[in-house]
Amino acid sequence: DHLDHARELAESDPTETDREQVRAALREAAMPYTVNVLVDNGETQGRPVIWETSPTYRNLFGTIERAQDNSGQWQTDHTRIKAGSLIRANGGYLIVDALDLLAEQGTWPALKRALRTRETDVHSFDPLNIFAGVSLHPESVPLDVKVILIGTKQIYRLLYRLDEDFQKIFKVKAEFALQTPLNDDELHNYACFVQKKCIDESLPPFHREAVAAVVEEGVRMAGRQEKLTTRFNAVADVIREAGYWAKKEKAKRVEAHHVDRALLERRRRVNLSEELLRERIAEGTYLLDIEGQKVGQVNGLAVLDTGDHSFGQSSRITAVTAMGKAGIINIERESEMSGSLHTKGVLILSGFLRERFAQDKPLALSASLCFEQSYGLIDGDSASSAELYALLSSLSGVAIRQGIAVTGSVNQRGEVQPIGGVNQKIEGYFDLCQLKGLTGEQGVMLPSRNLPELMLRKDVVEAVEQGHFHIWSACTVEEGLEILMDTPAGELGKDGKYPADSVLGKVDARLRQLAEGIRQFGSMYTEP
Repeated sequence: DHLDHARELAESDPTETDREQVRAALREAAMPYTVNVLVDNGETQGRPVIWETSPTYRNLFGTIERAQDNSGQWQTDHTRIKAGSLIRANGGYLIVDALDLLAEQGTWPALKRALRTRETDVHSFDPLNIFAGVSLHPESVPLDVKVILIGTKQIYRLLYRLDEDFQKIFKVKAEFALQTPLNDDELHNYACFVQKKCIDESLPPFHREAVAAVVEEGVRMAGRQEKLTTRFNAVADVIREAGYWAKKEKAKRVEAHHVDRALLERRRRVNLSEELLRERIAEGTYLLDIEGQKVGQVNGLAVLDTGDHSFGQSSRITAVTAMGKAGIINIERESEMSGSLHTKGVLILSGFLRERFAQDKPLALSASLCFEQSYGLIDGDSASSAELYALLSSLSGVAIRQGIAVTGSVNQRGEVQPIGGVNQKIEGYFDLCQLKGLTGEQGVMLPSRNLPELMLRKDVVEAVEQGHFHIWSACTVEEGLEILMDTPAGELGKDGKYPADSVLGKVDARLRQLAEGIRQFGSMYTEP
């Protein structure tokens, strides 16, 4: 019928309107025979690999487009069927970010249903247009596709625990490390990565020393001397910013000092909280001694994280001891400002005292430990060794060198254990000492097991090499005591006693004196 009508129009004396009617009639007549190619993989080598960066329902499952005719009615036909990435990846692989997928309403259940039934439907999906009318209903498309979800460990754990279908559909899990071994192959890969970024983003070429500076920052990000970070987005930012400073100086290539400038400027942009804290210390608002010697007082180190910047903070830790039966009192815990890990670290100190000094007498001790001028939650056990040194100093009466800041956790056997954020802690304390004046006696004492993690700034390394700043390490509490107090810690003799002039000998004598005092006062004694 359509062809006959078109033939009649063609045989008559055609006007422009007639010609348009002929063309419309021909299109309408040919419509049922028009082929709509949903997917064309004719030039694709191997299996198709589709990375869907915007996993909306329409983009994943396709849609049937519609158009309004002259009368205002919505019209569609099979040529308006559009394939989604699920169909385009059929026979191959579809890569989707899990968080983006979950953020789209209705998309996650539909994807699970398609993978479970191994087929997908294409239909109009326009929840905002409820008067769109009836659309086409194409046959279901059989699916043979592997879907790869990319996400964090937290998202994986949530889906695994809360969604039973997730466990059945996504059975293969692959974890990617944030670090890679530092070897010749990876160094070559880093250099190639730098070169690729320079070509792709029209950056000046990098001198080999600039590449070495980028590698050094990659090691620093990894947190260990024998590792490189695989957080290439962060590395790429360093490359771009170094290229910017080289362009600003109109340099023909990026040198190492351009990389250093990029890192320095990045730090300046985000370290406002760090600068304000140092100002309070310099003004004397925040009390901290970095010279002299004090009994029962030590400088501890912590790491503050503002999201895009982390830095070391120094805190005064004090200990007060007296006769009593209360044991070690954690003031932060009593004031509900202590996290579970910090509370555990303080409880370990009681175990150390019992193991070392309560084999021949009871512990008759009331001691309080406090982070001075702390106004927020304290958590982590990295200050437990510093708290122990303050406690032993108070019991022995031997003063601690205030120029040495301490970090590291401790176990009941007196072994100093490694902690995190060691570079930030050292650099934070160095900046503080530099602000108030380096004396050549200041430094940081850290666990020996943290030495492979040291990747310090150049100015800190230079200060250490010149003897203006120091880094000590300790494996045991005894080693730490001798560094902090310039006094022999003391070894337990065959008679079960410590030398009288040693730190531990004086602690033992004091604890014995307290025990005798409690026995002497007996039931008359009550806790103050």
